[in-house]
Order: sequence, then structure tokens, then C-alpha cells
Amino acid sequence: MLAALIAAAAVSAACDLEKPSGQPGCTRAAVDALPMNAMQAIGTHNSYKMAIAPNELAMIRAINPKEADAIDYSHPPLTQQLDAGARQLEIDIVYDPDTGLYAAPLGFKMAGAKAEPYDFTPYRQRGLKVIHEPSVDYRVTCPLFVQCLKEVRAWSLRHRDHVPLIILLNLKEGGPSMPGAIKAPLFDAKAMDLVDAEIRSVFPEIDLITPDKVQGKHATLREAAAAGAWPSLKAARGKVMIALDCPPDQVARYRGDRKVLEGRAAFVNVDETSPAAGYITLNEPKEQAARIAAAIKAGLIVRTRADADTREARTNDTSRQAAAFASGAQYVSTDYMTPDVRFGPYVAKLPGGGIARPSPVRP
Repeated sequence: MLAALIAAAAVSAACDLEKPSGQPGCTRAAVDALPMNAMQAIGTHNSYKMAIAPNELAMIRAINPKEADAIDYSHPPLTQQLDAGARQLEIDIVYDPDTGLYAAPLGFKMAGAKAEPYDFTPYRQRGLKVIHEPSVDYRVTCPLFVQCLKEVRAWSLRHRDHVPLIILLNLKEGGPSMPGAIKAPLFDAKAMDLVDAEIRSVFPEIDLITPDKVQGKHATLREAAAAGAWPSLKAARGKVMIALDCPPDQVARYRGDRKVLEGRAAFVNVDETSPAAGYITLNEPKEQAARIAAAIKAGLIVRTRADADTREARTNDTSRQAAAFASGAQYVSTDYMTPDVRFGPYVAKLPGGGIARPSPVRP
């Protein structure tokens, strides 16, 4: 831990950790000695999401204008986001045990002859599917979970010096209470095993940062994180960390009867007291500033959000993103790596530019 703190102090706050300049305070050797939880990078929220078809969005707006505003955003394909500097991605997945459950969403059917074309073929294939909301917000850039992972893997293989990527997973269950709406099944034990199986079908063990690797010989992951057991940036370059950004009941189902996360591919979103504590989602950088600081001090990796539900973009309010970056959270998520010209100039950029910087709050 002491060596990591000394290394962190030697790196300039303005240094791009992915592409160090070689100048004093930004040498590759000094940067590579940092633990991966001493960095800060930007990422995207619901990274797979395409825009809702205009006529379908209009139907939603007629029923619930606030909800229509909240989901009126989109992202380019994952490769483009990674090229632009995103080092955190978020993917929502649904279980499809009988295959084909998501191939005829309510919004598309309600649009009738005016529905914009969309290829539902992938939803008739086996495997976990990627969807924001199965009935009305279903258009995505990579419909199959494995397809999304393969896109990230292909990019990673072309950029082996990238700082560690984190992919957050939301496991969607249920659905709206309206006639014809799709209800996503529960992620039972079989589905949780499938999540890991699909991850490992794409990423070899050597390129994953897993709970077991970080925990090592420590009794719990929480103890390992507190002891500074995260890999150095040198060891973490070119690798991917997966985390389930899930509520407690889903976390419990994923952990099963494990003491921590033995054998699992993904970290889980749990509070600082859990033996499985290594990652935590704290999305309100203003209201949760003290808790973010405490989580970082405990050695956890934190994700927070610079904006949400299009609110900041519509008013060009940068106060939340300023709080997010100042909080020291290692990954700051946004829907606006580039402005949405319909709303105005709002954009979220890593302070000082670059891909990743030393976190302003060190563990």
C-alpha cells in the first residue's frame, strides 16, 4: 500500500495514464506502478442504446411525458465509444430461456404500418439478450450479450495498452403492467451461471480481472481491497473487469452459497461492509459525496454519474459532473461524451483531457 501511495504521488495530476507523455511526472514507469483503483476515467450509461423510433416515442410521450424525456437519448456503437475514450460501458441484459420472448415488442406492434424497420432476428437466437425495456425501448446496437462482448474484445485486442475497462451489467426483470407488455423472467441460478458462461466464452481468463484474482490469499474481497490488492496499471492494461450493478436480491442469487465470489467472473455492487465488497455504484455524486470518499478510502472501485435522464443536457447544468469528477470515483458515467444538438452544448469530458487521469482522491 505504501509503495502504491508513493507511486501515485510521483505522477502528475495532468498525466494521461493511457498515453503517458514521458515528461517528468508522466513517465510510463511511474504510471504503470499505480494501482488500477488510483485512476479516473469516463464511461457511458446504457452504452448499447439506440434512439427510440420517433413515432413510438410520441406514443410514450402522450402517456408519460417525463418518462419520454428521460429515455430520449442514444449512443453510437460500442467501438466508437471506446475509440472516443470511454473506459466504462454499461449493458442491460435479459434472460430468454425459451428463446424468442423479445422478438415482438409492444411498441413495435402498436406502431403498426408506421413502425420503423428493425431486425428482430437476433432475438430468435439462443442466449442472453440486450435490451433497455423489452416493450417500448428495445432498439440496441448489439442485441446479443455475446455480440456486445465480442465487439469489446475485438477493440481490446487492437489496443492492448488501454487502461482497464469495466463493463457494468444490469439484469433486467419484470416489465410494465399493461396489456401486451413483455415480462422479463427472473435471473435464477441457471441464468446467473449463464451470465458467467457467456462472459468466459468471449474473454479468456488471462484478460479478465476477477474477484478471485484480486482477493488472492486474503480472507475476503473486502480485506483485499482495503489492503491495496488491486493490480497495477501495468498488470491491468488490456484487461476487462465485469461488475453486476444489481440490487441486493440479485446479488444474493449470483453469489449463491459462496462465502465471497469464489469462481465468479463478475464483481457485485455491495456496500462496504460485505465480504464481497470490491465494487460499488454510488450514482449521486453530490448527495453521496461522503460515502464515495469512504468507499474509495476502503479501497473499493466506485462508479458514479455525471448526468441522468437528460436533465443536465437540457439545461446545460455541469454541477453534477463537476461533483462526480471531484469525488474521486474511478469511473464517471455520462450519456453525453458528445453534445446532443437538440438540447444544447452540454458534454462531459475528463478534466484536463486525455483518456484516464490520476484520481483526485487517492485510496
